[in-house]
Amino acid sequence: MSPERTERGEVRERPAPHERPHGPPRVRLDLPRVKRRGWLPEYDPEAFGRTSERIARFLGTGRFIVWMTVVIILWVVWNSTAPGHLRFDQYPFIFLTLMLSLQASYAAPLILLAQNRQDDRDRVNLEQDRKQNERSIADTEYLTREIAALRMGLGEVATRDWIRSEFQELVKELEQRRVFPEESEERDR
Repeated sequence: MSPERTERGEVRERPAPHERPHGPPRVRLDLPRVKRRGWLPEYDPEAFGRTSERIARFLGTGRFIVWMTVVIILWVVWNSTAPGHLRFDQYPFIFLTLMLSLQASYAAPLILLAQNRQDDRDRVNLEQDRKQNERSIADTEYLTREIAALRMGLGEVATRDWIRSEFQELVKELEQRRVFPEESEERDR
């Protein structure tokens, strides 16, 4: 504790910053927070998502439809033909309706969860494809500029045909110069 003066000039001890006279102890920011136990059970969202995708994949197969049809047919046949004391669901099949409603009420959110996860994966793939396309376009534009620069540079380079034509012109010019001076020397004689 360190001393502190009040408005009247009295000296009183002031608590140090790490000491608190009232309330809960100060939370330290350099330490990880202790998790509190909640009322709801904790679960791994990724594992739950993978499980829901597996269930949604199974619900979308012909095998599920066949097994569901077999179970419903057995249920109806058993509760229609079995002796009265062995039947567990009488004619209106209220329990069967309840089971089918329960199955549907769980299947719909699981299918939606699996679709949302697939949408997230598709969104990430689409973003990666878009970035790859941008890089490809940039590379293509760069290569186009380089090819144009090479073509312009090649336009200024002497080709074999051009050099031949220049040599042929020089040879003709030299022959003409040699021929004319000889003629002029003949004239002088």
